[in-house]
Amino acid sequence: MVDIGQRLWRRNLVAANDGNLSARLPDGTILCTPTGASKGAMTEGMLAVVTTDGDVVSTGTGRGPSSEIAMHLRAYRVDPAIGAVVHAHPPYATAFAIRGESLRGDLMTETLTELPEVPLAGFATPGTAEVPDAIAPLVPGHRACLLEFHGALTWGAALEEAYLTMERLESLAQTTATLRMIGGERRLGAERIDHVRRVLAGR
Repeated sequence: MVDIGQRLWRRNLVAANDGNLSARLPDGTILCTPTGASKGAMTEGMLAVVTTDGDVVSTGTGRGPSSEIAMHLRAYRVDPAIGAVVHAHPPYATAFAIRGESLRGDLMTETLTELPEVPLAGFATPGTAEVPDAIAPLVPGHRACLLEFHGALTWGAALEEAYLTMERLESLAQTTATLRMIGGERRLGAERIDHVRRVLAGR
């Protein structure tokens, strides 16, 4: 988790003390990053542990979990297969979140298969129950969502998977923005999409 935090910071996917990470431990509790800490300067001892109900088991040497852990916990409850959640503020993806626009992955075969759709969770006041309520309907059937006027959230079976989805999300947002600068998106057609999916299904 410390390594992933540093990777987020080095790739400019978070700034200052933005963002938070969590991962399900073998005993069912949730390991999470501390509030108010730069993801590029965390140490293992600063990490906190909470129950799936949000009760604090350990604050470590940090200031305890962020109030945004509630958003992570809702994702775990909605889909028990989720093993890790990443929240960040990647610049291009956050720009689309502020614009109030979801993203589509039918620009490249990689995003078509790995991130076909990134829906937008409506605005919710940070630190309140509005945030988990906003993301809950979007968890099934997706790997990521944008948080209106806020940032992005990704999830997966393990922390590495959730992190790589955040990288892919930001790349998709940057590609979409760049295409608009040079004339607009050129999307894969239905026949090509069906062909790609048939080929991949046969592997």
